[in-house]
Amino acid sequence: MGTPPEINTVAELRASGHEQKSLREEIRTNLLHALAAGENPWPGVHGFDRTVIPQLERALIAGHDVVLLGERGQGKTRLLRTLSGLLDEWSPVIAGSELHEHPYDPITTESRNRAAHDGDRLPVAWRHRSERYVEKLSTPDTSVADLIGDVDPMRVAEGRRLGDPETIHYGLVPRANRGIVALNELPDLAERIQVALLNVMEERDIQVRGYVLRLPLDVLVVASANPEDYTNRGRIITPLKDRFGAEIRTHYPIEIDDEISVIRQEANLTAEVPEVILEILARFTRALRSSSAVNQASGVSARFAIAGAETIAAAARHRATARHDDPVARLVDVESAVEVLGGKIEFESGEEGREEDILEHLLRTATAQAVREHFGGLDFTPLVEAFDGRRTTTTGERVTAAEFLADLPELDDPQLYDEIAARLAGADSETSAASDGQRAGAIELALEGLYLARELSKESGDGETVYG
Repeated sequence: MGTPPEINTVAELRASGHEQKSLREEIRTNLLHALAAGENPWPGVHGFDRTVIPQLERALIAGHDVVLLGERGQGKTRLLRTLSGLLDEWSPVIAGSELHEHPYDPITTESRNRAAHDGDRLPVAWRHRSERYVEKLSTPDTSVADLIGDVDPMRVAEGRRLGDPETIHYGLVPRANRGIVALNELPDLAERIQVALLNVMEERDIQVRGYVLRLPLDVLVVASANPEDYTNRGRIITPLKDRFGAEIRTHYPIEIDDEISVIRQEANLTAEVPEVILEILARFTRALRSSSAVNQASGVSARFAIAGAETIAAAARHRATARHDDPVARLVDVESAVEVLGGKIEFESGEEGREEDILEHLLRTATAQAVREHFGGLDFTPLVEAFDGRRTTTTGERVTAAEFLADLPELDDPQLYDEIAARLAGADSETSAASDGQRAGAIELALEGLYLARELSKESGDGETVYG
């Protein structure tokens, strides 16, 4: 955060050449400038480049209020929070004004009186863009007073007339004047509360308990909603929907790379998680989203994959601490994470009792896809022949990388293990993986691929897996 301009009065502000802009004009100007300069106005947002982002940019250029519709965990809130980056870094306000009015344009009685009394000496303060974004989780107990305002009994008790506008305690929306108001889960607002927003969004003024107030508020209203909420918990009333200039549908990441980027960005990992493990987790999440056994109306949130990555890293860290192992996640950690995360998925009612089998099948599918992607064209014949019917190799959540590597059979082509590890160390790598943990993870994935291709057998139980 930079430092605000050293301008303290309205006279200094005019002398600086500052021009007043409306909120929508400010956002439009900054967005067009970023696009012309080839800058990304949406940092941290993945998978919307060709779908949601162009629609949102057009809506903002048009000056429209926006509602984002989409299932849980599609990044709606993150996208809304990036809107503050389109505001000027610092904007002038009348110092001490309750509604953050521009020094050139006071709108409350108190500020107009101060402007008339102080003249060119009217004090100016500076507000950072981060303070101009206000977020409210819409809950059924939200009141009109919370959003719009109400009479403040303390001010009345001080001796002011009940009809005096200064007795009003302004709510969230007026206090966000010259800023952005984000209403999350909008359908959860009671319908009578949604009615209170109609004037704000169309006439840009407010009404409080019969007070005749014409406050030309300058706010951008943005909202998020789950389409299912229209019929389940509540709905957005028709007049309010009509006042949103743009209704934009969000979606889960379309490309696997975007899914992985979201996981890597949001997850707090306590151990190293190789890219291929995140890829398997991403493919598994996408398989759940397309499975007929899963209730797609509730969606499979990106938080599922994020929590999965954190659980996988925690399993690796647990083994590393308890068994003095490399803190590197392996395929065995993915399986343990799925056992924990199954409760986050809502299955169709007809699948009761089959949940574990469905998760296991989809995880195998995701693993097989990753194996084909990374090991395609590699000749595993020496590795398969090393398992002669008597030879086995054991791995598991309690088996360290060093123990697993020491237990591997000797090959006629000893370079095969190096080549397997190099495939996952990076396409440009000419050496094997750097650590025992990375090397063990790569070979373990290859063994699982051979099992899925019916080249090897596999028996699992009590935290151990035996390939043979």
